Amino acid sequence: MNLTLRPAPPGHGVVFVRTDLGGPIAIPARAEHVVDTALATTLGRSGAKVGTVEHILAALSGLGVDNARIELDGPEVPIMDGSAAPFAYLIRTAGIRIQNEPKSFLVIRKPVSVVEGDKEASLRPSSRFKIDCTIDFRHPLISNQSFAMEFSDRVFTREVARARTFGFLRDVEMLQKVGLAKGGSLDNAIVVDEFAILNPDGLRFPDEFVRHKVLDAMGDLALFGYPVIGHLSVVKAGHALHHRLLLKVLEDASQYVVVRARRREVEGLDLRLPDLGENFEPSLA
Repeated sequence: MNLTLRPAPPGHGVVFVRTDLGGPIAIPARAEHVVDTALATTLGRSGAKVGTVEHILAALSGLGVDNARIELDGPEVPIMDGSAAPFAYLIRTAGIRIQNEPKSFLVIRKPVSVVEGDKEASLRPSSRFKIDCTIDFRHPLISNQSFAMEFSDRVFTREVARARTFGFLRDVEMLQKVGLAKGGSLDNAIVVDEFAILNPDGLRFPDEFVRHKVLDAMGDLALFGYPVIGHLSVVKAGHALHHRLLLKVLEDASQYVVVRARRREVEGLDLRLPDLGENFEPSLA
């Protein structure tokens, strides 16, 4: 399977394009095109699907890339090493162009939450993009981990991008039966049995599991189509609950507003967001 990441003009957004189906089929990376959230996020349109989109979307959003065309000759984004780091490295190597259009953001105006048993995902107003995440798999190695960050591209690259996806040994066959992680191995995921991590090199971070959940949440949040200004909190949540949260926000226009940055320059690649009152003016994007 091959993936080609191409530049796109201002206003294009991030769009996946299946090139192997007789004619290119474009699938915008937007919440309305989510067709499956079992184990990974899958987008679909006109009979075409693209699975496991969250890692590359996290890399793009983590580096502040708003417009890109992602061409694929198969139904799933390559898993790489199970993290967003290979995508982030390739994007940085190719270079990121600052386009001559103001950047737009989706600003959360009211608290919104979705709850399912002991799982919860919520967004509330904030002057910057923040995430806090808690997981508990009731496993000796993956219990009660928490991680919080205030977003910048530097923090994403250093603290989140390298965190790999993970799974239990007992689930590997199930993943492959549903068509995911077909090339799954210890090279592209952390695999845990009942008592130990099976990867010979161990973990990249002591809390790599929860950091990867933050990565997943960033990838799913990118399906708003705009970078978010708000505080995301997730507790034991996954792709399905993330998607429900996005839809709940979008169903009520009073809960958010899309604003366009007043100033056009970006200082380097540090994408920490300024206070809204000083640097943003509301406008429809």
